Amino acid sequence: MNKNTKITEKIKEAVLEGIRKVKGKEITIIDLNTIQYTECGYFIICHGTSTTQVSSIAQSVEETVKLETKENAWHVEGYKNSIWVLLDYGEIVVHVFHEQARDFYNLEGLWSDAKITKEDSEN
Repeated sequence: MNKNTKITEKIKEAVLEGIRKVKGKEITIIDLNTIQYTECGYFIICHGTSTTQVSSIAQSVEETVKLETKENAWHVEGYKNSIWVLLDYGEIVVHVFHEQARDFYNLEGLWSDAKITKEDSEN
């Protein structure tokens, strides 16, 4: 395992921990590494049931990743309305949706040719 792979794995685990802390729902990891011409290696998707929870999940992810890996997101957007908050960590892009927005955009369906893993979110 090379250095970049180790960093990516650490970030991935910190993202999952940050989501779980605030009870993010239906955590899904889409592994894009086997698909050509993708901008990143993984999408991590979850949702909240209110805009307040969506914002809290995203903040928890940012704080947990920073604390555990010293990494900041390269790009962040969506906090203003908290319907879909995107956190870009380079190889990992985190999508925190409001439940209805997740159903509407259906990223899992759009990337169904990738390896999709459902994580236990304890809810």
